[in-house]
Amino acid sequence: MKTWLRQHRQAIAAAFGKLAAQKSAALLNALVIGIALSLPAGGYALLSSLREATQGASLEPQLSVFLRGETRRQEVEALEARLKGDARVGNVRFVPREQALKELQATEGLGEVVAALNRNPLPDAFVVRPKVTDAALLDALAKDLRAMPGVAHVQVDSAWARRLGALAGTARLAIVLLAALLAFGLVAITFNTIRLQILTQRAEIEISKLIGATDAFIRRPFFYLGALQGVAGGALALAILWSSLAALNVGVVELAASYGSDFRFAFLAPGDALAVVLFSAGLGWFGAYLSVSRYLLEIEPK
Repeated sequence: MKTWLRQHRQAIAAAFGKLAAQKSAALLNALVIGIALSLPAGGYALLSSLREATQGASLEPQLSVFLRGETRRQEVEALEARLKGDARVGNVRFVPREQALKELQATEGLGEVVAALNRNPLPDAFVVRPKVTDAALLDALAKDLRAMPGVAHVQVDSAWARRLGALAGTARLAIVLLAALLAFGLVAITFNTIRLQILTQRAEIEISKLIGATDAFIRRPFFYLGALQGVAGGALALAILWSSLAALNVGVVELAASYGSDFRFAFLAPGDALAVVLFSAGLGWFGAYLSVSRYLLEIEPK
């Protein structure tokens, strides 16, 4: 075990030595990896921030049934009974006009406007949560509700939230596809870098094999070199992402404050940031593995 650990320490030291010997090339490779990884990581961070900002929004369809101002209490109770008796309706909640006015007064920026009104302009309403979610069935239900006595207007709410959810799902898929394409590119970068290292050290590898070095002993430093390049690229990706979000938040915070919100784009959670670095390291290791498996077998002592 001690021998095995010592060999790994030597391989890591050799990998660091190769990076130090080619600082400019190593920095450029890490920069390319960092820029490429910052794109999907940034998209994930933006989506996470938007999801947290909209997590209170209901994605379930609901209908707001506004009543006429002259509707009497008996008609309201009869309409409520009809709504609850409809097999397409799951839940019904009555919102008196007084309660609606209080909720409107509590809305940021509207308190003074509501206070200036001489009377309550809001009607009584029912909030209906249907059992159906199909767009055609919702339209049919809304049409039937509009035909009921005492109903002035029916509005299908939460459609925007469902569109937002669909848009977020499409964006997540696009980020996954982008990450997959960039991953192939990063593997190719590491593959080519390790190939050049192998060709440069061809004579050294031949001599090592002549004196009895195993393939595992020769491969090990190249694997660590690929992984270290990946770690450096992942760290640069996080640095690029952090600085980009900080720059965006300068304008976003000011815009959100004008709407009475404290929204800002958040950096990746510690677990997600670690996953970016480990993913980058894994890609570097995999690229080194492919390169070593391809070219090291061709080098045999003569």
